[in-house]
Amino acid sequence: MKILSVQSSVAYGYVGNSAAAFTLQRLGHEVWPVFTVHFSNHTGYGAWRGPLLDPADVAEVIAGIADRGVLGQADAVLSGYQGDPAVGAVILDAVAQVKAANPDALYCCDPVMGDVGRGLFVRAGIPEYMRDVVVPRADIITPNHFELDFLAGRATTTLDEVLAAVDVVRATGPRHVLVTSVVHGEAEAGTVDVVAVSDEGAWAVTTPLLPINPNGGGDMTAALYLAHLWTTREPATALERTIASVFGVLEATLASGSRELELITAQELIANPPAGLASRRLR
Repeated sequence: MKILSVQSSVAYGYVGNSAAAFTLQRLGHEVWPVFTVHFSNHTGYGAWRGPLLDPADVAEVIAGIADRGVLGQADAVLSGYQGDPAVGAVILDAVAQVKAANPDALYCCDPVMGDVGRGLFVRAGIPEYMRDVVVPRADIITPNHFELDFLAGRATTTLDEVLAAVDVVRATGPRHVLVTSVVHGEAEAGTVDVVAVSDEGAWAVTTPLLPINPNGGGDMTAALYLAHLWTTREPATALERTIASVFGVLEATLASGSRELELITAQELIANPPAGLASRRLR
């Protein structure tokens, strides 16, 4: 698979393209990374250096790729955090170009907007732009539980409510929805679910809730799910493989005490997801 990945980049650590590109490459896929920012480190440290790239410059890089005549070879476009609607417009234009040349290409969007405990942490107007403009154009979206509730315009506390909210969002356009960090009333204490929904059905995988939430985990998850869904064409299998790798990397990160994802030291868990993590069918 060839992926045009339009995301942020950091020199130190693993978020945005710095997490997604290696993850996809370790699975044997070709990545064309286009940066929207190039920072020294992720903003979770509270201080960073480096440029926020002008949307026109991002568009120029994509135009240069188009000049090579290869956009039609792209099987997918992947995007994550979008700090400005102008960047979102550049990404959607790239999606349109890729799909015009290759109608079978997929657009996978991680609609980064907020999280439980933090609320919405993006600029004013971005959540509405994601909900009303970007998400309807996506084939695959990977929101967390908080972001799903925002996209659907409702609060969800049970699995049935989560599935109903996914149905609301899928009705706007996306065929595949992966909801991460799902905490609900029926769950066993100390566990968390990840839910995948598509035309074929709905499935969940449950893992222990680890005391860790490193930056870049969502970027890695979106990349993995896109890759495994494209390779297997089976949402349940893609879910199982994705979460097996993510949980393994998070365990390695927790054990190391590192603030950054242990993508390099735990890369074998990406290339060969551990077996034994079974999904259960919800419908």
